[in-house]
Amino acid sequence: MKTVIQRVSQASVTIEGEKVADIQHGLLVLIGFEDSDNQEDITWLCSKIANLRIFGDENGVMNLSLKDTNGDMIIVSQFTLHALTKKGNRPSYIKASKPEIAIPLYEQFIAQMETELGKKVQTGQFGADMKVSLLNDGPVTIVIDTKNKE
Repeated sequence: MKTVIQRVSQASVTIEGEKVADIQHGLLVLIGFEDSDNQEDITWLCSKIANLRIFGDENGVMNLSLKDTNGDMIIVSQFTLHALTKKGNRPSYIKASKPEIAIPLYEQFIAQMETELGKKVQTGQFGADMKVSLLNDGPVTIVIDTKNKE
């Protein structure tokens, strides 16, 4: 699983002109799946993201997590995170899971994140042509790959 986590002051997802997700303070999480991803990866990643201390405390030091600040979250599936660009100029997405594997992983990830945060998260729609808008706060952008847990 690869993720791009962005701390936002505002984020939204629009599909065919209809806003389907909208938050203020929180995280926008873009996530891509590959066939070897499993429940262990989901559990580890959800805990890591929910407890990632990237929000400012009373002294402006990044010392608080999304859970600490009661922030909101939007999760958006994005297979292009697995783009391979070594050969030529057209990215290959061969490592990205097909929908029959990725959709159940995506749904498990959402459910696990809701359990971790103790509240509902907003989402895009798997496979849809989405327009994602965000105001990156900081900017703070973090990439996490479950295959490289450093």
